[in-house]
Amino acid sequence: MLIPDFQGCESALMTVVESMPEILNHNIETVKRLYPIARPQASYERSLNLLKKAKDSQPDGGMLTKSGIMVGVGETFGEVIEALSDLREVGCDIVTIGQYLRPSPNHIPIERYYEPAEFEELKRIGFEMGFKHVESAPLVRSSYHAERQAEHCGG
Repeated sequence: MLIPDFQGCESALMTVVESMPEILNHNIETVKRLYPIARPQASYERSLNLLKKAKDSQPDGGMLTKSGIMVGVGETFGEVIEALSDLREVGCDIVTIGQYLRPSPNHIPIERYYEPAEFEELKRIGFEMGFKHVESAPLVRSSYHAERQAEHCGG
């Protein structure tokens, strides 16, 4: 189930969690430094906190948490790794990493295209960090191979 940050409303989050989704997905989308530009109505900390609260509400591990990052909007490789680390710190189980593609001239411009080898390196690093599943390639989106992700993680 893909959810917004609910503007920090914990009761809204708990309503969703109580429905017992197999996988709760909230995409952080970008690195901390770029949040004010890429997601001005959102907060990096609020997104991480939402994922942590969702995970902590299910201490038996019955619900997997998932997030996604789009790269290519001006972040450094190190900042992507830091974002992955932040996601693992709040117990996130699954991560998707894809190339940002500008949907219109009104959106943030693409700063650069990541090479396939860079996506493979991020995938390797993600698994080393302890993610149960990592999808990392140019065309990956949060729904990319979602059924395979669930099967791989026991969902």
